[in-house]
Amino acid sequence: MSFRVCSLQDLTPGEGLRIDSVSPPIAVFMTEEGEIHALDDTCTHQDASLAAGWVEDCRVECPLHESTFSLRTGAVDQPPAKRGVRVHEVEVDGDDVLVELSQDAPNLPPGVTV
Repeated sequence: MSFRVCSLQDLTPGEGLRIDSVSPPIAVFMTEEGEIHALDDTCTHQDASLAAGWVEDCRVECPLHESTFSLRTGAVDQPPAKRGVRVHEVEVDGDDVLVELSQDAPNLPPGVTV
């Protein structure tokens, strides 16, 4: 079941928005091309918010140790992270951004629990 996480006006191209109303938190991103993506907000290497990272070429770079994650698949392609993050389905309904959370178990960094 999807739920409203924000409006399109809450998003800035090339930046992330952390959503704390779910556990673990998720991050919603708008690419420079206007695509909307949602994934778990916590880097799988260490407890860092991906919403605070840099977005380029449909990837987000963790602000702590520079691992990068695909906004489309959640796959990691640059160490030190070794595991990807969950991706969540996004739907835009008018001005509302709706997200359906993945039912997969989250990949959290050592020491972080839900």
